[in-house]
Amino acid sequence: MNNRIKDLREDHDMTQQQVADKIGITQRKYSYIETGVQPLTDEILVSLSNLYNVSIDYILMQTDNPKQYEK
Repeated sequence: MNNRIKDLREDHDMTQQQVADKIGITQRKYSYIETGVQPLTDEILVSLSNLYNVSIDYILMQTDNPKQYEK
């Protein structure tokens, strides 16, 4: 897994536990996602996108533009 989700978490001065609590998963599961042991699900991608106010493409490193698309 890329380190973009780790970078986003650190840029927002959040712990793994804080992110996990906000997106409704355990810290262990979040740690596995962040380190690439467990893949991102669509649901978690959407949750992280909303939490950090960035596009899913940005999280997946398909773009360097973090701006979310207009709804």
